[in-house]
Amino acid sequence: MKSHLFGQQFLEKTSDDTWTLQNERMLKVRLNGEFLARQGAMVAYQGDVKYEYQGAGAKRLMKKLVTGEDLQLMRVSGQGEVFLGKWAEEVHLIYLENDGITLNGQNVLAFDSTLSWDINFNKGVSGMMGQGLTNVVISGTGWVAVTSYGTPVVLEVGQQQTFADPSAAIAWSSNLVTQFKKNDSALKTLIGRGGGELFTMGFQGQGYVIVQPSEGNPASFAAVTNSNVGGGLGSLLS
Repeated sequence: MKSHLFGQQFLEKTSDDTWTLQNERMLKVRLNGEFLARQGAMVAYQGDVKYEYQGAGAKRLMKKLVTGEDLQLMRVSGQGEVFLGKWAEEVHLIYLENDGITLNGQNVLAFDSTLSWDINFNKGVSGMMGQGLTNVVISGTGWVAVTSYGTPVVLEVGQQQTFADPSAAIAWSSNLVTQFKKNDSALKTLIGRGGGELFTMGFQGQGYVIVQPSEGNPASFAAVTNSNVGGGLGSLLS
């Protein structure tokens, strides 16, 4: 059998590292224990691997009931190699060292089970936007894999306040102070022909904001909408 697919560019990348990018859209985790990943993120695996639904816990469940926000996770355990991806979006690795990062829930792919995570209140702006926006705070020491729809840019936040579309900001330093700003003039145009941004998200302090060059993958938003109306496996398990 002959094909350009058997060239070095497409062969599985081997490494002693636990988390390894196979290419810009696929991640391999060398599993000897467990980690957490978003439901449906597994695209292939080798070895003895088990997948279990990861419940939110009582505290996070209460936030889910109050805000309508959620992050559907699964616990991956065993020994072997697990390959992960999401809608062919780009995958990026972040290593936390006794640190914290806040992520748009749509962009969470996987993270070490030793890390702590929680759903963050965003004062109901996600409901007003109608896009299933969920903020997730992850802290501790370990790896976090995030996805982006397109190649992102990292903005440094310092003396000058930084603003971004809430769906384009995929991750930011947890120590940053955030606030949502409503664009009243854009809201008024909805009565007419529409146009403009309804909400922007402001960041203040010292840290970083990772911004993707879009408001997200339309396929991801469609999946969230279908899940919210009870069409997905995640809704049956939650």
